[in-house]
Amino acid sequence: MKISKTAFMLSVCLMVFPTLLYSASTLERYADMVLYNGKIVTADKTFRMAQAVAIRDGKFLVVGTDREVLDLSGPETIRKNLEGKTVIPGLIDSHNHMDMAEEGLHAVPLHKAKTIGEALAFIKEATGKVKPGEWIRGNAWHPLAQLQEKRYLTRQEIDSVAPDNPVFLPTVGHAVMCNSLALRLAEITKDTPDPKGGAIHKDATGEPDGVLHEAAIRLVAKIVPPLPFDVRVTIFKDAMKRLNSAGLTGVVIGSADPDSFKIYQYLWSKHEATMRVSVMYTPTGEYMPEETEEQWEQIIKRMGFYSGFGDHWLNFSGIKLMIDGGMTLRTAHTRKPYPHDTNYRGSLLIAPERLNKLVGICNRYNWRVGIHCVGDAAIDRALDAYEYADKEKSIKEQRFSLIHASLMQPDQMERAKKLGVRVDLQNNFMWDKAATVERFLGKEMANRACPTRWLIDRLGLAGIGAGTDSPVNTFNPFINMYVMVTRKDKNGVVYGADQKISREEALRLYTNGSAAYSFKEKLVGSIEPGKLADLVIISQDILTCPEETIKDIQSEMTIIGGKIAYENRK
Repeated sequence: MKISKTAFMLSVCLMVFPTLLYSASTLERYADMVLYNGKIVTADKTFRMAQAVAIRDGKFLVVGTDREVLDLSGPETIRKNLEGKTVIPGLIDSHNHMDMAEEGLHAVPLHKAKTIGEALAFIKEATGKVKPGEWIRGNAWHPLAQLQEKRYLTRQEIDSVAPDNPVFLPTVGHAVMCNSLALRLAEITKDTPDPKGGAIHKDATGEPDGVLHEAAIRLVAKIVPPLPFDVRVTIFKDAMKRLNSAGLTGVVIGSADPDSFKIYQYLWSKHEATMRVSVMYTPTGEYMPEETEEQWEQIIKRMGFYSGFGDHWLNFSGIKLMIDGGMTLRTAHTRKPYPHDTNYRGSLLIAPERLNKLVGICNRYNWRVGIHCVGDAAIDRALDAYEYADKEKSIKEQRFSLIHASLMQPDQMERAKKLGVRVDLQNNFMWDKAATVERFLGKEMANRACPTRWLIDRLGLAGIGAGTDSPVNTFNPFINMYVMVTRKDKNGVVYGADQKISREEALRLYTNGSAAYSFKEKLVGSIEPGKLADLVIISQDILTCPEETIKDIQSEMTIIGGKIAYENRK
């Protein structure tokens, strides 16, 4: 059969044209960055390992062998020889107050104090740096755990070193200490009633002793002048960089009021954020809103946006509410009485009926909720509220959350599973506060605190996230994973050996599980083609290094969106 000249030329073109297209597309396919000759822990569904990874336009392009990846490098591609080092996905802290931690660095450094005397010396030093009448702020610290005396400072003690300056000293949460001048400015006297959900502590004479708990904190907090906007912007940027240096690329902010959110939005608008931020929002600025149910509904209804609004740099995770205190503060609300006081079961900060209504309203307007609940009785109340909301409108696919859930029981895990409720846990409470938990709640309770093994077995890895609650605890993710794997505190004491988990599980909680908190598991949390290029080069192989050295692992380089956010140049 004869083929015409025209037909022949057409057939040649059809064969050559794809080759020309392929050549052009090869140039377009050059990676912006390639990392090769390493161990890439993908943390994908099969937890496969690779040698190299290519990044382009802020996303993972290819994950595979050195040859596959190096073939994608062009003249302008950044090439990094990993020299056998391990790479893991960018780590995500599912409960962190990084802005509070950084603000604390600009305040009296009480986190360094080991005795009452040292704490007072720090306060006295601070008075020498300000004018009389100016406020002195403290940073987040834990006097009950860190001080030799295991107690709060009194107003008289603070007065002795700061008589002419109002002093406001927050702890890691739930309590503050003030001096007499601060109380006087807030018009707090022996006749001031305790606000609902709070307490003004009194001395033997009936006078306020300077310690305020929970809702009483706002009596003074509302008159403490805020830091200037530009100062707060710098603080937030520095906080992100500090977390980047630890290998963190994403964070769920444990609480953000409207003023704090403005800072996050400002950094987002200027493209100056170096951390993917998802916010647990407090629209009134309070974990326990004072508004009536009708007022609360109007606030939620009129916001005009709801959970999930935003992008992969900044979005809303949900609304934050609170039920009880903490196990390290002797205020967790428990089913059974505390060992040394058979009439005491911790603090219940909000009436269950009111909590039900507030949660139901949030759900009605498409806001998911995260509830701070530490004690098992508090967890009961949180689950009751979620069941109440679910009757009006299903919450089963919305990932409502139990925040902390430190003393959760197996029966509660089953209730949570039926509702599709997740748990966001902070194992590192047991790093430097396990002995305090034991002192307040007993050895048995301390052993089952942060029951990670039980939670994984019942809720699965996707239903749990790894957080730190920094600055209450260290934000170091490797110390946190060390505690998960060994159940050891910083003194080497094991608490609850039956709650140990594997290294792979610990890493998955910090990646896959935490990504799911804000519905980002298809964007981040593993090293796979098409996902955002967030990764960490670490100093040791977390999967094979000696168990005791997990806590010593450091980030050598943190990359977010294909750009270097931190590099250890030591």
